[in-house]
Amino acid sequence: MSNDTVQQLIQKALGVLSQLEAWLPPTPESTDWSAKAFRWRKKGETAWLEAVKVVDHIETDDLLHIEKQKEAIDTNTRFFLQGKPANNVLMTGARGTGKSSLVKAMLAKYADQGLRLIEVDKSDLGDLGDIVDLIHQRPERFIIFCDDLSFDEGEVSYKALKSILDGSISSSGENVLVYATSNRRHLMPEYMSENLSTKYQDDGEVHPGEAIEEKISLSERFGLWLSFYPFRQEDYIAIVNYWLRELGCPEEHIEASRTEALQWAIQRGSRSGRIARHFAKDWTARHLSK
Repeated sequence: MSNDTVQQLIQKALGVLSQLEAWLPPTPESTDWSAKAFRWRKKGETAWLEAVKVVDHIETDDLLHIEKQKEAIDTNTRFFLQGKPANNVLMTGARGTGKSSLVKAMLAKYADQGLRLIEVDKSDLGDLGDIVDLIHQRPERFIIFCDDLSFDEGEVSYKALKSILDGSISSSGENVLVYATSNRRHLMPEYMSENLSTKYQDDGEVHPGEAIEEKISLSERFGLWLSFYPFRQEDYIAIVNYWLRELGCPEEHIEASRTEALQWAIQRGSRSGRIARHFAKDWTARHLSK
């Protein structure tokens, strides 16, 4: 066989191998344990913890008018870091009121004490057991963060979450807690027809139907519930003024922003911290050069 023929065969073999590599699952990345926050990534059958290179930084002092919620989650997180009993946390209520930001604020406050954050999408909840196994022997303390959590009719991924929270034969470990946010207190849709299965005993005792019990049982596995409510008008304006000052808006323009700040909230149908910050960015940008 000539050298030219051998070279042609080698090139064909390399071409076939390169095509096969495109179909093979990628090699999992090694976890950078020096990071403060991670995302659970998945591609095909391969999954890994991806370090977050730039973490969204927010301080607890930036979150106004949710003092009771801040105190409750701060105490729970501090107990967790101290090795004391601590609860999984479910935060529910109005959008944009600081639920997700409060979790990020805990990371900013306690990262130097060993707190770490793992963000997991709802679609990957079935991998919670694998995540817990991966971090089981790590010295850090991990919060598994599930943002905007809710389940539609027929979804079964919530069962993996139930097992991790409480009820599985395997423990979630002393270095893991779950913090979740949701606009639904019971996380799953509720229908009027489900109330028809409720039974009323002669002694007045009420027995909810199985469908209702199934939905309530998921949220009940969170030991700590925190509710968030829409802000009053003056609270909203106070948050707007706070962010205007933080963003460097000239003081003479802050008082003049009130009317437009209220109109901004009306147009978006919500008075929330998120809406206040969005307005402050827009107003500051328009007035910094004046």
